[in-house]
Order: sequence, then structure tokens, then C-alpha cells
Amino acid sequence: MFKNVIGHIKTILIHKYWVFIYACKLGIPWQGFVHDLSKFSFIEFSESVKFYSGFESPITRCKRVNGYSFAWQHHKGRNPHHFEYWIDSNGSPINMPSKYKLEMLADYLAAGKTYMKKEFSYESEFKWYINRVVVENINIHPETNDFMLKALSLLCDGAKNNNMRRAYNLIKKASHD
Repeated sequence: MFKNVIGHIKTILIHKYWVFIYACKLGIPWQGFVHDLSKFSFIEFSESVKFYSGFESPITRCKRVNGYSFAWQHHKGRNPHHFEYWIDSNGSPINMPSKYKLEMLADYLAAGKTYMKKEFSYESEFKWYINRVVVENINIHPETNDFMLKALSLLCDGAKNNNMRRAYNLIKKASHD
């Protein structure tokens, strides 16, 4: 159990580090700094320690084992950078404000860096997102989805053309369109 506690804390801090790096590139450093503080709440932390593996999200593992996750219910309801936060009571998705779209992008990239380590690439993130949208048929607002597709595509192009600064600047501009 102690090994899981230490491992989970380390994973949270690595993830938060990468979120902060990406958030700075996207022009939202404060959001990157305070990102995911609810992960230290009792309900999120205790469940995540129980399902910690080191190679995937404890929430994903908990959902696979139990079919649900109380930590996820708590987390998505307190963190507006998750598109699930923006689902109305009738099940309709709401377009996310720009700053949360940017934070969601930073979150997804950081999760990829945290769990994929050296195998991470912008292309793998783009493929992961496409798979998630199509296979899981996620209930995300079309404008939020369009932003994510455009942003991930710009990052792939920036990596291919060795011009990441331009990619991040275009993403910041696209978030306000």
C-alpha cells in the first residue's frame, strides 16, 4: 500500500509538471499551476491509491474493475477542463470556454507524456483522441471537438515541420475563434 501511495503521488506530480509546461505554452500558466488539485482530496486520492498500477490511470482501472469510479464522479464535477463537466442535466453537451479547452488540451498531452513516457508523440495523442471520439462515441460539443481536432492537427504539423512555437500560437488563436 505504501508503494502505491508513493507511486501515485509521483504520478500526480509528473502529470502536473507536464500540464504546467503545456499550459505555459498555451498561455494559461495559472491554470496549469492549480490543475487537478482535487486529486489530493480523500475520495480521489484513496480510490486512486487502491487502483494504482503505474502504467494507466487508476480511474480507468477502477472503471474496468467496478464499472464506475467515485473518484471520477468527484473529479469531473470539480474540474471544468473536462468536457464531461459541460454536459447539461438533459445530457446535451455545452461548448467549453476557451481557457478550459486549452487546459483540456494540456491535460491530454500531459497524460500522454506521463503514461507513454518516451513513446509519446503528438501523432499518438491525435490517434488516441480520434479513437476516443469515434470508438467511445463521446458526448462532446461539436465546437469543443473541432477545437481539439484542429489543435492536435496543428501540433502534429508543428512537430513534422519543426515549428512548435507557430503551432502553439495558432492554437491560442483558434481557441478564441
